Amino acid sequence: MTSLRHKPDAGDLALDAARASILAVGWSRTTLTEVARRAGVSRMTIYRKWPDMGALLADLMTREWTDLVRLDTTGATALDRLVRGGVATVQAVRANPLFARIVELDPELLLPYLLDRPGRSQRLVIDAVAGQIRAGQESGEIRAGDPELLARSIVLACHGFTLSVRTMTAGGLDEGRLDAELAALLEGYLRP
Repeated sequence: MTSLRHKPDAGDLALDAARASILAVGWSRTTLTEVARRAGVSRMTIYRKWPDMGALLADLMTREWTDLVRLDTTGATALDRLVRGGVATVQAVRANPLFARIVELDPELLLPYLLDRPGRSQRLVIDAVAGQIRAGQESGEIRAGDPELLARSIVLACHGFTLSVRTMTAGGLDEGRLDAELAALLEGYLRP
C-alpha cells in the first residue's frame, strides 16, 4: 500500500530547518550552511533557491505569519467576524514561538516591515481584511470608506498590540484586558 502523503520538497525542509535553527540559536547565528545541514540537503540546493539568509528569512516569515492569520467565519455579523479575527490574529502572533524568539534575540529583523515597507505577509493580511471590509460594507455592517485604507489602518493598530504589549503590561496589566480594548477599538472604528 502506498502512502497518500507527499514527500516534502527541499524548500519545505529548508524552511523547517531555518525555523528550528532560529528557535535554537537565533537568526544572527543561523547560516545557510546550517540550514542545509539541518534539512539534510546540499548547500547548493539551498543556494539555488535562496541567495542569502535574508531571502530565506523572508520566505519563512511569509509562511509563518500567514499561517497565523485568523479569519473568523463564525461571527454573527461581518463586523463581529473582523473584530474577533483581528484580535485572534494578534494573540496568535504574540504566542508564536518564532515571533517571540525574533523579538527576543533579533528584533531589528522586524524594522524594515515596520518602518520602510510592508512585507508579503502584511500585503496578504491587508488584502484579506480589505475583502472582509468590502463584504461588510455591502451588507451595511461596516462603515463606508476605502476598504484598502481601512485595512491598512487596522494593520497599523494591530502592530502596536502585537509588538508593544510587553511595554503596556509591565506594571502587571493583563494582556486580556488590552485585547478587549483592541476589540473595542476595532469595533468603534468599523461600526457604521
